[in-house]
Amino acid sequence: MAAGLTDEIQDGRAEANLRSSPLARAKALGPAICEAADEIERTRRIPEPLLTRLHESGLLRLFLPRVYGGGEVEPGQYLAAVIEVSRHDASVGWNMFVANSSALIAPHVPPETAAEIFGNPRTIIAWGPPNTCRARAVPGGYRVSGRWDFASGCRQALWMGMHGHVEEADGTLRLNPAGRPTVRTLLFAADKAALIDTWNTIGLRGTASDSYTVEDLFVPEAYSGTREDPSGRNIPGPLYAFTMQGLYAVGVAGVGLGAAREMLAEFVRLAAAKTPRGLARLADQGLVQAEVARAEARLGSAEAYLLAVLADIYGRADRWAAIDTADRARVRLACANAIHGAIEVTDAVYKAAGVDAIFPGSPFERRFRDIHTLSQQIQSRGAHFEAVGRILLGTDDPIFM
Repeated sequence: MAAGLTDEIQDGRAEANLRSSPLARAKALGPAICEAADEIERTRRIPEPLLTRLHESGLLRLFLPRVYGGGEVEPGQYLAAVIEVSRHDASVGWNMFVANSSALIAPHVPPETAAEIFGNPRTIIAWGPPNTCRARAVPGGYRVSGRWDFASGCRQALWMGMHGHVEEADGTLRLNPAGRPTVRTLLFAADKAALIDTWNTIGLRGTASDSYTVEDLFVPEAYSGTREDPSGRNIPGPLYAFTMQGLYAVGVAGVGLGAAREMLAEFVRLAAAKTPRGLARLADQGLVQAEVARAEARLGSAEAYLLAVLADIYGRADRWAAIDTADRARVRLACANAIHGAIEVTDAVYKAAGVDAIFPGSPFERRFRDIHTLSQQIQSRGAHFEAVGRILLGTDDPIFM
């Protein structure tokens, strides 16, 4: 077959794939993700050809604006896809949500910058969370030095970023409209950063959430923006009325729900086959039956609640104005509930599986480690319930991320 015709057929298949739902695309990738799972765990990297298939699926660009070649999908569709991918491997699901979350910076930088960065279909932006490092304002942009950790996806990123306060020439901190020190995001090519292999953890090993440094790096003003206020974006639409932090939490919830749901499914399969010594088959034990039912209700209700909250807010969101404090709190509460529900179900299933759960390579052991690595992330803090409670009781500052 002629090379030109082969390329045309492949392009047609790719276009047809992108017209399918994100969930359908995620399901289609399931077998390939499962096949690569052991290698991902061993090497702490997403291997080829799986990485290329992820790029071609469009699943890493669901939150990118359509004008830059993204999907700009509803949050509920995105959540369903993250859950499905995470059923097969939590590290891949985590990197999927991080790639999408970082793409949310696109409406907050100049259009020319976003077009340049995302013009490459394999662009992923990786960055670590804000820390004490500052960007020093200089003519035409910023100079920055420092180290950042937990940069998930940095091993396949083409661009990197940093979030930090801005120090003006006189030494004062730049303030945002609320009178607080602003947090600005600076973007630069990945080869400007020195990666440090630090991600040797008990779980989510394939996320390659390593550290990186830059030294006296100049970043032009055009390659910066702030993600603090959705109303300051240059692209309209209900998706971008959500805060980046809120949608970030949706991704973490999706990873947790997916891994916990597959762990529960594995236990159902185990219960049908296992008869502990001196006892009835697991599936015939009343205590096990009740535990499975409670776990299913916990995951199902958490997912349904989160989907309902996202659909309601998305349906009412303004094209330009940010969602209000009450809706931000609802997103946070639904995500925290889903994350904690996934952790609870994981613990219950691990205990119920007995010795079958303790061996490396079992359907339970890796997911247990992945979920308990996720449980240590900032989005999993129990303090989120307290923060939402203050909002519901009217005792907190009206600014809520």
